[in-house]
Amino acid sequence: MPVLRLQDLGKGEAQGGQEGLFGVIKMVSEQVQQLIMQAQAYQQQLQVVATQKEALNLQMIEMGKALEELSRPSKEDVYKIIGPVLVKVKRAEAKRDLESKRELITLRMKTLEKSEGKLKEKLDELREKLSKAGD
Repeated sequence: MPVLRLQDLGKGEAQGGQEGLFGVIKMVSEQVQQLIMQAQAYQQQLQVVATQKEALNLQMIEMGKALEELSRPSKEDVYKIIGPVLVKVKRAEAKRDLESKRELITLRMKTLEKSEGKLKEKLDELREKLSKAGD
């Protein structure tokens, strides 16, 4: 991004009028547009992260209910969906699989929360730059 310096303000006037001032205004306008486009991109990324977090939250709720059901005393085997097929598995195995998946989802949630925090920081920085550019 070009840097706007005070020395640049007078260059166009010495070469024939107000062309330098309009050039500076155009450059500032382009910088502001770039900042706005970056801010919009960050907002879209934040929306994607929020959607992913919501999907993971729903999976966590479903797993919690399934684990609760598997924790009830019973000697019966359970069925697990593998692709289009139901496969009979032991309760302990199904419970282990669900607990393992829950750990993975928890890690993924932490990663998404870190990403969300970084995106929010970047967005705040851009908003600050935009507010300074508007002054």
